[in-house]
Amino acid sequence: MEKISFKNKNGANIMMSAVIRFPPEFTGNKQYPAIAVTHPGGGVKEQTAGLYAERLAEQGFITIAADASYQGESAGEPRQLENPYIRVEDISAVIDYLTTLSYVDRERIGAMGICAGGGYTASAAVGDRRIKALATVSMANFGALLRHGWEGTGSPEQVLAMLEFGSQARTDDANGEETAVFPIVPVRKEDASHEDLAQAWEYYRTPRCQKDTAPGYGAARSLTQLAVWDALSMVDLFLTQPLLIIAGRKAGSKWMSDQLYERAASKNKIYHVVEAASHMSLYDIPQYVEEALSKLVPFFKANL
Repeated sequence: MEKISFKNKNGANIMMSAVIRFPPEFTGNKQYPAIAVTHPGGGVKEQTAGLYAERLAEQGFITIAADASYQGESAGEPRQLENPYIRVEDISAVIDYLTTLSYVDRERIGAMGICAGGGYTASAAVGDRRIKALATVSMANFGALLRHGWEGTGSPEQVLAMLEFGSQARTDDANGEETAVFPIVPVRKEDASHEDLAQAWEYYRTPRCQKDTAPGYGAARSLTQLAVWDALSMVDLFLTQPLLIIAGRKAGSKWMSDQLYERAASKNKIYHVVEAASHMSLYDIPQYVEEALSKLVPFFKANL
């Protein structure tokens, strides 16, 4: 394992912070398949993305988990920007970096993401053909989530208020006011409107996996992009790579994984449902992570 930094080549002149992991008995004289692992909204590389990256590296892959631009230990202002277009470009920036490494086989680069990171990964794979196989765990389409709610039953009418809030935040930023924020993770357990969010509070706000670099909120100006963005745009046309989707049966968010499976153009797509798992339990609860890995490892070995 090595902590690294590299310049994002997508034009923002941002240094990204990442952790790269190597297979057992790694030697720089060989080439290996590589997997870029993308963290959830509000997360950082040391949490669930780092866990999956570590376990996949143990199985023979080069893996890299990076903090998103403007988040974690990566550079960029304003802090905690959660612009979906930048998040998608960050994945391609990580792949840019992987292609510079002599021990990475450029023809065997895959990507996976957890929660919103899964949605961003699916979107990245639509345009970036260097991604040869992709997987999602507890996938969330951040835009659809804001428009329809966690369980997909809400009305998009609420989005107008979000857009007004985000637009005002941009005006305030431009005029030197304090950057407004919105919660990605409940601040208090009692703020959670359903069980998945209560588990998110526990994961991000308690010693279970709390990190100082993951404050659990986003810059409010992000809402002007997030609320009108769709992770599934053009997946029916261009998401043709091998695809593995993993979701918990008890996850309120499962409908977003359902939609990805239904709409993706891939002729080689697999949907594995973990019967007893919720959305958050796939982040770090050992038996559910093990079940996910039992599908991820053979999938990437077969397709990279």
